[in-house]
Order: sequence, then C-alpha cells, then structure tokens
Amino acid sequence: MGINVTQIPFVAYPVSDLTRARDFYERVIGLKCTLDHELTAEGQRWIEYDIGDCALAISNAWQSTGESGAGAAFEVTDLDTALEILQTEKVNIKTDVMESPGCRFFIITDPDGNDITIHQHK
Repeated sequence: MGINVTQIPFVAYPVSDLTRARDFYERVIGLKCTLDHELTAEGQRWIEYDIGDCALAISNAWQSTGESGAGAAFEVTDLDTALEILQTEKVNIKTDVMESPGCRFFIITDPDGNDITIHQHK
C-alpha cells in the first residue's frame, strides 16, 4: 500500500564552504542556480539546482562530515567527455568507469566528500 511516493523532489548535501561548493556545482559541473534562500541571519543558506523533475540542494545548515550518505546521480550525454573535463578540473574521481547492462558510470566526490555518480544510459 505505502504512502504513494510520486517523485524525488530534491537530494540535499551538506557543505562546509558555500563559495567553494557553488564554484564546483556551477562552474565545474555546469548547473544553474534556481533558488538561493537565506535560512538564518548567521549565514546559513539553502541553494537549489533544478535538474529535470528533481533538484539538487546544497546547504551549510547542517555539518558536512565528509562521509557521503545517499548520493545523487547526474545523467550526462557523453560520459567520456565528462570524465575528461572532471579530470582537467582535478575533481576527485573515486572509481574507474564501470559498466552495467543499461549504463556506464563512475563516481566522483564534491569538495566536501559527498559522492556523485556520473551516469550515461546506453
């Protein structure tokens, strides 16, 4: 029966340095900020990037431990080109390219150690 989940509205990562995180997600990954919301007067913010029907959120409202929990997967049009760009940017690439029957993918980390799967459907 369940509660009738219909979509994933967002995936959120804690970040320790918003400027560094925004540079990574906006310049390196190429996402466009769609929401930048001040949570408190102490500089806590909630920032979102719409990706299809979902959003990736980053925030400094809770502590980043560098131990990634659940991770987001980013679909790309050309996995090999994405890998080259990320290597040029000296992004931490955790795994080699892996292959499954339906896709190819590899895992990187953002500057706070959060896992991100870079994914391409076959």
